[in-house]
Amino acid sequence: MKIWDKGIAVDKKIEQFTVGRDRELDVYLARFDVRSSMAQAVMLAKVGLISSAENEQLQQGLSELEAQIEAGTFTIDDSFEDVHSKLEFYLTDKFGDAGKKIHTARSRNDQVLTAIQLFLKDYTERAAAKVLALVEVMLDKAAAHQTDLMPGYTHFQAAMPSSFGLWFSAYAEHLLLDIALFEAAHAVADQNPLGSGAGFGSSFPIDRQLTTREMGFGNLAVSSVGAQMLRGKTEKTVAFALAGICGTLSKLAYDLVLYNSQDLAFVELPKEFTTGSSIMPHKKNPDVFELVRARCNVLQGLPTTIMLATNNLPSGYHRDFQLLKEVMFEPMAQLLDILDILLFALPQLKIKPDLLNHAKYDGIFSVENINQLIQAGVPFREAYKQVGQAVENGTYVPHKDFQTTHLGSIHNLGLGEIKAKVEKVKQSSRVLAAE
Repeated sequence: MKIWDKGIAVDKKIEQFTVGRDRELDVYLARFDVRSSMAQAVMLAKVGLISSAENEQLQQGLSELEAQIEAGTFTIDDSFEDVHSKLEFYLTDKFGDAGKKIHTARSRNDQVLTAIQLFLKDYTERAAAKVLALVEVMLDKAAAHQTDLMPGYTHFQAAMPSSFGLWFSAYAEHLLLDIALFEAAHAVADQNPLGSGAGFGSSFPIDRQLTTREMGFGNLAVSSVGAQMLRGKTEKTVAFALAGICGTLSKLAYDLVLYNSQDLAFVELPKEFTTGSSIMPHKKNPDVFELVRARCNVLQGLPTTIMLATNNLPSGYHRDFQLLKEVMFEPMAQLLDILDILLFALPQLKIKPDLLNHAKYDGIFSVENINQLIQAGVPFREAYKQVGQAVENGTYVPHKDFQTTHLGSIHNLGLGEIKAKVEKVKQSSRVLAAE
């Protein structure tokens, strides 16, 4: 069944090519198409385009479909073009004329777009909630390990003393910035396009404010032409949010791959988190973080792919937009899996103590030696030269009072301030409040 079918047969090869993976990917949209159809039926009854009895029938049938979707028994077989034709066939087969009336005052354009807007809005809420959970994990780890010192690196050279508390809290703060990107994507997705029709509105007396409230949208996409222009824009905005969080998680994963190596040995993964080698029995590979790194790097290409697919399109609907489902939906699911595995793995990460006791890290205390000279009245430039010469000629001795003079500043992580940021985000965020 095709909801646009006029009784003219379409060549099988053309049909196969144009349908593509819609039947498979539309499962992601099914419950959102049901939700928008429920709102459509309520509105049609209110404005008198269908009867109350017909609305009750449609609500019953749509509730049955919703239950199938939740149970995982809903399928779209080859006799249907997409989820939209499957839903309408089900309603028509069950209730006759009432099912045939569900498409009154809407086009497949705004029907598809509404389901996608709802889907992407819901996704930003679920993803942002997982990111916030990861922020909480990082802050817990920062508090637990604020006195566990580690060497800080620049240019892959041991540079200055740092701490695991600083490292964990840095990622917590940056993950909050990534939530801000999901906040922006949520704002774009939180626009109701239903009633915009094919992009030019409807002559029926429809109530778009009603459908906006029924579906839980915060805003109405007022212009019917502008509503259709959301297709591609919303996907691209969500893709930028994905790219942002993936940039952070890729860096995090790369840090942990390095820190888990024998040469650095800053952290240790539980044995059951690692994989082995087919010929080297001693190997314990951090594959989970290598795959996080690789998947996040690939996902960072999403905005470019979407721009290449849509940038040269004028206003109005174009079939090019169908490709965005193939580009977006499965990578979106991958990010949720990545966040889940990090939420599982990071709390069990073990930190190696007493790292700075190794002689190879003596040099990282040189700045503290300079500071000691400055406090004794030596100008900075002269103090810098003195310590540099001592390092070069082998007479350098690390500042012995480091533990009492410098450690306090390293331990001053600003955890209270970062936690205050978290609370501020929770209070002001629409994407988190919705979840």
